[in-house]
Amino acid sequence: MKRYFGKGAAMLAAICLALTATPAEARDLSLQDAIAEALAANTGLRVTAQGEKTAEAELRAAKGQNSWSAGASANASTSKQKDEDRSTSSSLGLTFSLPLYTGGKNEANIRSSALGVDIAGLTTERKRETLKYDVIKAYFDALEARHTIDVDQDSVDYYAANLENVTQLYEAGSKARIDQLRASVELSDARQTLIKAQNAYEVDLATLRNLMNLDRTEPLNLTDDFTYDTFDISLDDSVAYALRSRKDILADEYTLQQKEEAMKIAEAGKKPSVSISAGPSVSQSFEPSSRSNYDLQAGVSANWNVFDSGVTNAQIDEAKANRDTAKLNLQKAQEDADLAVRTAYYNMREAEHRLDSTEDAVGQAEQDAYIAREKYRVGEGILLDVIDARKALSTAKLNHISAQYDYVRYKAQVVNEMGIGLTDEERAAAAKIAGTATPQTAEKIAAATAPLQTSAQKEAKSTKAQPKETAKDTTTQVEEKAAEESADKVADELAGNADM
Repeated sequence: MKRYFGKGAAMLAAICLALTATPAEARDLSLQDAIAEALAANTGLRVTAQGEKTAEAELRAAKGQNSWSAGASANASTSKQKDEDRSTSSSLGLTFSLPLYTGGKNEANIRSSALGVDIAGLTTERKRETLKYDVIKAYFDALEARHTIDVDQDSVDYYAANLENVTQLYEAGSKARIDQLRASVELSDARQTLIKAQNAYEVDLATLRNLMNLDRTEPLNLTDDFTYDTFDISLDDSVAYALRSRKDILADEYTLQQKEEAMKIAEAGKKPSVSISAGPSVSQSFEPSSRSNYDLQAGVSANWNVFDSGVTNAQIDEAKANRDTAKLNLQKAQEDADLAVRTAYYNMREAEHRLDSTEDAVGQAEQDAYIAREKYRVGEGILLDVIDARKALSTAKLNHISAQYDYVRYKAQVVNEMGIGLTDEERAAAAKIAGTATPQTAEKIAAATAPLQTSAQKEAKSTKAQPKETAKDTTTQVEEKAAEESADKVADELAGNADM
């Protein structure tokens, strides 16, 4: 008995503890904090950033191909032939070689690899901008779901009170049984809608936690909410800004330059290559007599592929086709950016126009619902009017909520499609992804999108092999276009919307 009593007491204590335990306190999370944490911890961004290390390694390898290389060789042998003494010897040699002329192949490979470094940096920066938009969207999706829950909960409370009222009237004999059944069905439907809204809210929070790489069960309290800020940039200015500022478009520009360098690499197959080599060697003979030889050798070698059954020509044709494909990809990226900006811009303006009309509709629907309910209570109305009025009120509230959050989401999408860069604070947060958020790191991230003095241009200067026809690269052309289009208005507006 004591044993069972002890177990029962322990179980009762556990139940009491569970009932009195308070849930974990939700963490307050602002929109800017969510963006900063995502930029510092998002796994997908980490994967993209690894591409920069790969590109830098490829550049070092390309430079090494155009510099000194050393090779060592060693040999030990023994032989015995009929009627002759056994012969034993060893040798050791060291050879240094340097390519003097490769037909421009090594130089083009270095420039192409330097462009690869710039492309990787631009790709990472674009990923950061897209991640910022994804966080903003997820944050406001969760806020909209939370307000939707409030509306649906009000509906459940209303239909519960309405069912109680109808039941009382039915029991008093003033209303028919069908009214009670219909009120019960509407309450059940409202509860189903509420359950779906609650689930949608949890899904949106899970999406936000995933982007931030948080504990998937950490409770969050979103502290920011909808605020209306005008967006005064014209559509034409927005499109023009995107075409000259999108990092992915600039990366496609660099990819086109890479394909042009690949053509030069292929064409180098028709040219001779010249290299110089030098190095000491030592040989030692042990049998039949001991002697040593020390030599120093140096020489120049040339190689020219005179005929290869059309292999080089085929490689040149392939490189040309790849270059033409890169041109089309660049054109397609520009067309897609134009469409994306226009689509987001039109959607933003449409949501903006819905704000005022839906707000007025909410006030009118509240009056209609009140009138229908009071008429039914005094016996002058029917239950269908009450239900229709309540549904209209819920729809009006949800439409207004949708208009609000559609506006801020589409506004964030316009900013993202325009290719507007991160703020200084966001760059500093992004630098933490490597674990060392130093000012130097932040400056490097900012320099990754600088339109002048890219890695490719610096390498072109160092090799001194950049042809005249490519000296004016795409980056310079973009800058000239920017100067012609005068983006002062855009820049001023962006400065005013930096806190979005």
